[in-house]
Amino acid sequence: MDSASFHFILFGLAAAVISNLSTSPKWRSTVLGVASALFIGFLVHDSHTVLPFCGFLVLGYLCLLLIERGWPRSLAWIFGAVILFYVWLKKYTFLPEASLLHFPYFILGLSYIFYRVLHLLIEAGDRAEKQHVAFGAYLLYTLNFTTFVSGPIQRYDEFAQDQFASEPLPLGPQVVGLQLERIVRGFFKVNVLGMLLNAVRADSLAQISAPLAATAKLSAALELVLVYPLFIYCNFSGYIDIVIALARLMRVRLPENFNRPFSTSSVLDFWNRWHMSLSNWFKAYVYNPLLVALMRRFTSVKLEPLLAVICFFVTFFLLGIWHGRTSEFIVFGVVNGVGVSVNKLWQIGLTRKMGRKGYKELAKNPVYRAFGRGLNFIWFGFALFWFWADWEQIHRIFGALSAAEWVGVWLTAWIAATAVLSVWEWARALLLSITYSGGPVLTSGWAHVVYGSALGLVSIVIVVLLSQPAPGIVYKAF
Repeated sequence: MDSASFHFILFGLAAAVISNLSTSPKWRSTVLGVASALFIGFLVHDSHTVLPFCGFLVLGYLCLLLIERGWPRSLAWIFGAVILFYVWLKKYTFLPEASLLHFPYFILGLSYIFYRVLHLLIEAGDRAEKQHVAFGAYLLYTLNFTTFVSGPIQRYDEFAQDQFASEPLPLGPQVVGLQLERIVRGFFKVNVLGMLLNAVRADSLAQISAPLAATAKLSAALELVLVYPLFIYCNFSGYIDIVIALARLMRVRLPENFNRPFSTSSVLDFWNRWHMSLSNWFKAYVYNPLLVALMRRFTSVKLEPLLAVICFFVTFFLLGIWHGRTSEFIVFGVVNGVGVSVNKLWQIGLTRKMGRKGYKELAKNPVYRAFGRGLNFIWFGFALFWFWADWEQIHRIFGALSAAEWVGVWLTAWIAATAVLSVWEWARALLLSITYSGGPVLTSGWAHVVYGSALGLVSIVIVVLLSQPAPGIVYKAF
């Protein structure tokens, strides 16, 4: 059962219908538990392959019990055990080969469970009054089928507030209609736009490696830079649309994961809008504690902005390592770390030179914002080379053109991204300015019905005609 397939959507809708047969928290929790167990059962082919996965869950809960029972002096050992067990199960390449398990075992969704477990442990360690999390609630939270494969990463208190509420969230016809429209929109993004964009990327990769004319290779390189960011956005955000809508139909609110990331004009703001639940997790549990620790060590006020730069780099370096166990993802983390660090240094330098007021005025300038938007897009596209390609592909891609040709490709990509994204922002603002009955026509109820129905019809026709599966959800590999 793929994560954005017809089967998954029908499974989720069936679970939502059954869940709403009663508003009792016990009933809804039972339905969610059974649905999550069935979902994992569909993914697991041999029962013994899930034993290491179960071992991680049990270890996480045992560590939580130790903290709840007042073992604060052992926090370093507790966190270390959970992190090391996770790294071992993920088979990071720096570990000795002889120390690893040499049989296939199930780890799908482990990265997102890891963050939920660490969240529980950290919050339990920081809380003055220890609150017990029952084993059943722990499993519901960590194995929730709507967040199992690729998030979003939800806080436990937010999950518990909705899932165990005696009076669940209201679910009227308007809410149901909006969620169904969002499911259709997500399915279209994954299975139509994502599939087409992935086909373009695959074709471009083949062309840049083939003995073709220089113009053809330049065109293929430009496509590789511009297409993959759009593909991964459609692929991942479409999946998130589906699971957020399914969870809401089961009366649970999941955190939003995307907020128009390509509309931003800076790398820093981009990561406040892309995979927001992961960015917020790293901000809360890596960036903020590290910054506080450094500020206590270095008390000079003048050093604070530079300390923030260091914390940004470390945070995004670790974020890159989380994405994968190979050296390509280390480079992915470094490139993103350099991007946010340079962006922060740029802001610090301009603020000192122009003053806060002058910099704020510059940041509002539409031309400055447009070129910043394009630059952010192509920097993200550059970082993504180490996200989707291995070293052999990377050498083949960058060796296909000379250094001067690649400079031309990046400049052209910057101009193209600047122009296209500017037109998109202008068109969006224009459409939203058309109002009826006091609100934008584009966001009215009947508009949702019209384009939801149109997207659904187009999706079905294209999926049936092409008769081939869409690429899997990229982030389920982490």
